[in-house]
Amino acid sequence: MSVKGKVRVGVLGAGAWARFAHLPGYVRDPRCELVAIADPLVDRAHEFAKEFNIPHVYDSHEALIARDDIDLVDVCTPSATHFSLSWAALSAGKHVLCEKPVAYDYTETRRAAALARAKGLKTKLGFTFRYSPAMQYMKQLIDEGFVGTPYIFNGYEQNSQWLDPQNPLRQVDHEADQTEIHVSSLEGYGAPIMDLGHLFMGSRFKSVVGTMKNFIPRRMVRATGTMMRMNIDDGDIFIGEFESGAIGSIQTSFVTVGNYPGLEARVYGSKGALICRLVEENGVCESLKAASADSVEFREIEVPAHFYPPGGSKTESWRSLFYANLVHSFISEILSDGPENEGNFEDGAHVQELINAVEQSFRQRRWVNIPLALESGS
Repeated sequence: MSVKGKVRVGVLGAGAWARFAHLPGYVRDPRCELVAIADPLVDRAHEFAKEFNIPHVYDSHEALIARDDIDLVDVCTPSATHFSLSWAALSAGKHVLCEKPVAYDYTETRRAAALARAKGLKTKLGFTFRYSPAMQYMKQLIDEGFVGTPYIFNGYEQNSQWLDPQNPLRQVDHEADQTEIHVSSLEGYGAPIMDLGHLFMGSRFKSVVGTMKNFIPRRMVRATGTMMRMNIDDGDIFIGEFESGAIGSIQTSFVTVGNYPGLEARVYGSKGALICRLVEENGVCESLKAASADSVEFREIEVPAHFYPPGGSKTESWRSLFYANLVHSFISEILSDGPENEGNFEDGAHVQELINAVEQSFRQRRWVNIPLALESGS
């Protein structure tokens, strides 16, 4: 650490998510210091550096990672680059925060987690929604026994971001074989709600069966600037059984009418139930409702103020609000001498294995058990 006792941060990627979530999160936490930013589009990196008072700018990741005055590397780049950049940063002895997924194959994510452990480094995935104040309070209530024994989990992550086929798609392989459907919403939208399912139910899915569907065949693609046939999963659903004996269902889509971020988690148990919605509606971005066995009508409950970052409230943009808590969590873990490290690459590997299992279930039209056979890959 620096002589100031701050975590020194280098950010890879100067896109919209860096601007509206990652960088404001670091600025908001006085325990960290933004040292450098890198992006091949170096003019945009310079623009962000000026906006967020970042002293050093690079057009490649190598120069940033090579700096000896950076403790934490933030990988906020296109998905296909995540594994190689995370591996390079870990190999250089840096803690790593990476947007999801670390890799499309869970075995690669697990390999990166093992490297971090071997080097005594901490990692964190961009599972933004587990850090929403309402979700954190929901987790506390579950841990305190409000729902009793968790029986059923229902998860939804969906909004209408690409209901309009003219809205340019990103994070897709436009050169892929379009004769078969490719995973898209299941991974890009499904990962955070799968993570919450594991978190809230206290165990992981052990078997799943699911399906994927392409509802809108032709779309504008950002990489080409043209309308193309894109045989991607823009809607999916699966059911499964948890190791604990509980059951669950998860549905994701980016062609379902609704606003950002479009996530809902429901837990039903032997004593009560909780429903948390993260949707920007009527000027607020989150809500939490509860019911109990002797009072079955759901009522909205207030989230205690200490779950919010300084100056934060449910009327703030979900992007900056939730990510401020994520950054605070990771900075606290890095500064701590203890083993605490939630939402790390190992958690990411379990989520990616679940994604790979659901895809395998769809392609083979059968129930699939987890853990997967190693030779099955993704």
